[in-house]
Amino acid sequence: MKIAVIGNHLPRRCGIATFTADLCDALEVETQGNPEDLAVVAMDDVVQGYLYPPRVRFQVQSNAPAGYQRAAEFLNVQRFDVAIVQHEYGIFGGTQGAHILQLLKNLRMPIITTLHTVLHDPSAEQLSIVQRLADHSQFLVVMAHRARILLLEVYGIDEAKIAYIPHGIHDCPFERDDSFRDQIGLAERKILLTFGLLSPGKGVEVMIEAMAAVIKRHPDAVYVILGETHPHIVKETGDGYRLGLHQAVRRHGLEDHVRFHNIFVDLPVLLQYIQAADVYVTPYLTLDQIVSGTLAYAMGA
Repeated sequence: MKIAVIGNHLPRRCGIATFTADLCDALEVETQGNPEDLAVVAMDDVVQGYLYPPRVRFQVQSNAPAGYQRAAEFLNVQRFDVAIVQHEYGIFGGTQGAHILQLLKNLRMPIITTLHTVLHDPSAEQLSIVQRLADHSQFLVVMAHRARILLLEVYGIDEAKIAYIPHGIHDCPFERDDSFRDQIGLAERKILLTFGLLSPGKGVEVMIEAMAAVIKRHPDAVYVILGETHPHIVKETGDGYRLGLHQAVRRHGLEDHVRFHNIFVDLPVLLQYIQAADVYVTPYLTLDQIVSGTLAYAMGA
């Protein structure tokens, strides 16, 4: 079976890119490693693109409508049996990511769309896009039961089209990694961890505020913030959000209790951080985060 995956892919730094790469790693097992049987159509947010692995066989400049039509022609000519779309409003061009519909309506193969965001109060445009995705797709995949309820009650999607598949996790030892705690100089501390690309909606400032109360009961606690600022945030507004977090740490006298590890780590190192932590924190500020890959990783470990 020839499978096409449409979305983002590493080394682009975003959660969907990581998810797509993980999904393709699993699909390669199913396709027995035949490179002709798996292809990724990757959305680019920079003109120069990225240095992708061979499985990325077509690149689309996300804001260039013509690229979506060419991607559909490529997949049709190559006679793929199914297309699997990773949908998030922000990764496709057009108003609320509407350009992806141009690609899907021209495909001559079944489509499965995984919804990474299902809003409980969508705008009219967001509602319309999900409904049109459903029109083009044989199935809409969600990773939370709440998302299934929203599709039924808010978006009016046919229940027969909705499939629930839990967010995947990586296989790792079910134990704390004390050796890694030594490496990062926190062997004797209680480690609280948040990881992922930083942006204002993640609510890290709320956890920093809370640390003042936490250390009164747990003076050995340290909050590790692992991850770079989201590249789109840096491009649009600079790194002011992270600088504001640093100022909050100094304002509360938490320099010994909050550590910024401003790096984008690969999977083996990420799993070491998770296994080293005592507590994982997801201080998101809104209910729109219907599923969290970082939380799934932490729960899985």
